[in-house]
Amino acid sequence: MTAPADSIMEGKLTISPIPTVDPEINEIRRKTAEIVTGHIIPNENRLRTWNDETRALRDQIKQTVKDAGLWAPHLPKEYGGMGIGFMKHAYMNEILAWSPFSSALFGVVAPNSGNQNILIKYGTEEQKKQWLEPLINGEIESCFSMTEPEAAGSDPYSIQTRAVRDGDEWVINGHKWFTSNARRAHFAIVMCRTEEEDGAGGTQEKMTQIIVPTDTPGFNIQRSVPVWGHEGGDHCEIIYDNVRVPVTNQLGRTGSGHQAAQDRLGAGRVYHCMNSVGQMWRAFDLMCRRSIEREVRGGTLEHKQFIQGFIADSYIDIMSARLMTLHTAEVIDSGQGDVRTNISAIKIQVPEALHRVVDRAIQVYGAKGVSTDTPLEGMYRGARTLRIADGPDEVHRVLIAKNVLKRYHDGMSWDFGV
Repeated sequence: MTAPADSIMEGKLTISPIPTVDPEINEIRRKTAEIVTGHIIPNENRLRTWNDETRALRDQIKQTVKDAGLWAPHLPKEYGGMGIGFMKHAYMNEILAWSPFSSALFGVVAPNSGNQNILIKYGTEEQKKQWLEPLINGEIESCFSMTEPEAAGSDPYSIQTRAVRDGDEWVINGHKWFTSNARRAHFAIVMCRTEEEDGAGGTQEKMTQIIVPTDTPGFNIQRSVPVWGHEGGDHCEIIYDNVRVPVTNQLGRTGSGHQAAQDRLGAGRVYHCMNSVGQMWRAFDLMCRRSIEREVRGGTLEHKQFIQGFIADSYIDIMSARLMTLHTAEVIDSGQGDVRTNISAIKIQVPEALHRVVDRAIQVYGAKGVSTDTPLEGMYRGARTLRIADGPDEVHRVLIAKNVLKRYHDGMSWDFGV
């Protein structure tokens, strides 16, 4: 697989062993970097298009990934994945993020990957046979339908889509949007309000996730919501109009939907942050190479103090974001410490750092930086979006403050070991 003359050519990604981690992590990092820098980055311009040649190229790279034992890091071995667990996947994500094409070529395709994990944890054997297995095999696609235009995304309890029990069926009515991948999806996992007995002779409303085949009558896609000026995308607005599905399509017990969503989002936020760190390293690499090569007013950019400041500030941003994220991953993996506060902290800090690092790299590139000749403009849009996705920054700031102050109200100071 040779790179075309107009592709973005960069040096090999340098991966030195980390002496403090499991040797298997270092081996996974090394093997992942070899494929990303040797097979994916040199072919990025070709991978932007869809034709018979690029399909063959994708299949070839996927086979290389599988031969290296790096396919589907998020899945257990019994489902055809690597079965490497949380920390190893987090480290791997940092390297995959060097290219926007890597994750799909390594078998991690959102929202399918998140739905696969939900089905593994909450699905019945029948649901796994009907939906999970063909989803893993690439025979079908899926979407996750949670966000609503009339409900604040920062408050998951405000969701208004309802599922009402009618005999052996759930009847769903509601209005969703930003349901990504909906046009290609064969089924949606829909977050609904449901009623259940509260044990005191009454009922209470809780969230439940329900599988809805997209060819079910009443599943009506209204439009694809344009994002950052891109028309014809796949973030769909959907009306659920008396959609009837069997009660057996419910995932987990009634009322477990919020917990299932948190299971998906908690680890996902760490993966997103490690992905952001990887993007920062790529932007940093592009900026440094540009500063060495670009001649301006009798010298290269690297000798300009403004540019030296950009490089120093970006290095500080990357290292602080990386260490915060890895610490949070360690806390989650250990099962001890204040997980929620740490997750909220990186959810705020890392996308903001990504935004700053990419912004500086764009400035160094000038006009080329806002073109699609580099991956920087896509990174910039993604960084801004992350400050809203998975909960807006302001909600996480409030949560951090409440958690910290609670300890003081309980007569303790902050635990600096967490």
